[in-house]
Amino acid sequence: MPKKIPIEKLTLGMHLQAFCGAWLDHPFWRTRFVLTDPNDLTLIRESAIKEVWIDETKGLDIDADTESDTTTILAVDNIPEEPPVVQEKTSFNDEIKRASKIVAKGKEAVVSMFQEARMGKAIEAEAAIPLVEEISNSVMRNPGALISLARLKTADDYTFMHSVAVCALMIALARQLDLDEQLVREAGMAGLLHDLGKAMIPLEVLNKPGKLTDDEFDLVKTHPAEGHKLLLEGRGISEMTKDVCLHHHEKVDGSGYPKGLNGDAMSLYAKMGAVCDVYDAVTSNRPYKAGWDPAESIKRMAEWKGHFDPAVFQAFVKSLGIYPIGSLVKLASGKLGVVIEQGEQSLLKPKVKVFFSTKSQAYIKPEIVDLARSPEKIAGREDAAKWGIKDLDQYWAGDKG
Repeated sequence: MPKKIPIEKLTLGMHLQAFCGAWLDHPFWRTRFVLTDPNDLTLIRESAIKEVWIDETKGLDIDADTESDTTTILAVDNIPEEPPVVQEKTSFNDEIKRASKIVAKGKEAVVSMFQEARMGKAIEAEAAIPLVEEISNSVMRNPGALISLARLKTADDYTFMHSVAVCALMIALARQLDLDEQLVREAGMAGLLHDLGKAMIPLEVLNKPGKLTDDEFDLVKTHPAEGHKLLLEGRGISEMTKDVCLHHHEKVDGSGYPKGLNGDAMSLYAKMGAVCDVYDAVTSNRPYKAGWDPAESIKRMAEWKGHFDPAVFQAFVKSLGIYPIGSLVKLASGKLGVVIEQGEQSLLKPKVKVFFSTKSQAYIKPEIVDLARSPEKIAGREDAAKWGIKDLDQYWAGDKG
């Protein structure tokens, strides 16, 4: 029987069933485990969490003397569900700080799941539900913040951050396609676990800075099937998640892998996974190449005939914008700016932070221009290298702390 106890009564050997409080308030990405590490106990007591739920059938119970003191110990048949919090729309700047914490904790979760997969432990989707919920809520409050932030990766953490990014992209695309909220969250879980098979690929191959040999590429191409195998052995894994894992490298013209499915044979969810996976891959810095500008990536992907389902790709562009956050654009006045937020009315009129003049070829005082309320227009995309601009991300990511 679950019991709610104050953290002062928590001891090693108890099975934590849930934390009373927000997911970001406690120090762990998962909520259900036996407390065995004294450091974990210290972390809980130093966090904002004041009460926890324990399960006496899976770990130590609170002792009789403690239970009979003046402290309120609540025992119930089932842990009551918290009422859902209505997600209010927030500005990009407000959301990006919270999104930064979610991304960091999300990376920790994926690292842990990959380690468990390598050790042969069964994957439990239930443990990742709170993470998917947090990502879903962040995307609802402001779609651009977490999606853009998850694009920023180092070579070493690419595989893990990619999973977080594709989770967020799948959620945004699912909402754009008007799927119900249960399917939105399933799509998020599918994105989070789509690359689990890479846990079975040697790190020296995954993180190789140069071009892969044919044998190495053949090895990497086994990751959808390897991931699918891991998910079949897991618990609480939806059919959508298994499908996206196995088929996110298929193409509608039948030239993908591992099954060579065409558009008629691919599910909607596999088609979604294919777009989200490629977009995050091409916009991210990799050991062997710099990431493409987001707007340039959208343009190039649109030109790949036979790769993506046209209707799904069109919905994807609507979910991100023709000029996604982080895109470098040139305005009609000759100023260069980076897109910092999408416009509410038009994909062609985002908010842009201008910081460079092509006429004087010099940096100018940064200024935010809302193209929905300005006579300015976007003249086109620009290449940062052409103008010697480095660290473009600082202009939109700003202070994430």
